[in-house]
Amino acid sequence: MSSSGVSSPGPDVRESLRQDIERSGYYPALVDDSLSTALGDEELVDFVVHHEATFDRDELRRHATVLALTGNRLIMQHTDEHPPDDTYPSHYATSVTEAVMLTAVESVVVTRVVPSPEKYTPDGAASEVVLTIGWGAVRRIELEPATCGDPQCDADHGYSGTAAADDLSLRFSAAADGEQAVHRALSFASSLSRATGSAAP
Repeated sequence: MSSSGVSSPGPDVRESLRQDIERSGYYPALVDDSLSTALGDEELVDFVVHHEATFDRDELRRHATVLALTGNRLIMQHTDEHPPDDTYPSHYATSVTEAVMLTAVESVVVTRVVPSPEKYTPDGAASEVVLTIGWGAVRRIELEPATCGDPQCDADHGYSGTAAADDLSLRFSAAADGEQAVHRALSFASSLSRATGSAAP
């Protein structure tokens, strides 16, 4: 189950982001301060907030990811909570930021799930959106045995496959997050795609 920011960036985009972080209710002071450090004095262009809860065995664990777009950079901020361990006697959280130059973003992949596609209209809502962004830090390789097309052939043709950048993938669901969250994800993906196109050398 998850919940995501749903505000549309207004004239004060930074304040809209702060409100969405507060609305998520997930350590808002930590998330906002961590992100503010990464943003510095850069102007914020667009953002999306994604809060997800997952079950790890019998334990509920929460995660929050914020994507922030400036004129030059994509900033990813991820906050995770952890149970007590040998180092920390009480539960604790880690907050990580990564800043990527827009010129380094290699791909912005948007996957839409649309029910009853024969009835789809340009302003129709998707039931689910998966936003995948690659900037070369993580690469996913899928291999499978190569064939020559002859079903009777048992020769070794080696392997064929594909390699793709897959640094970050976020899923937004209308059922879990609401239609506005899905719309915000699509809006952010559009902003990022335009920005990376303009930043291309």
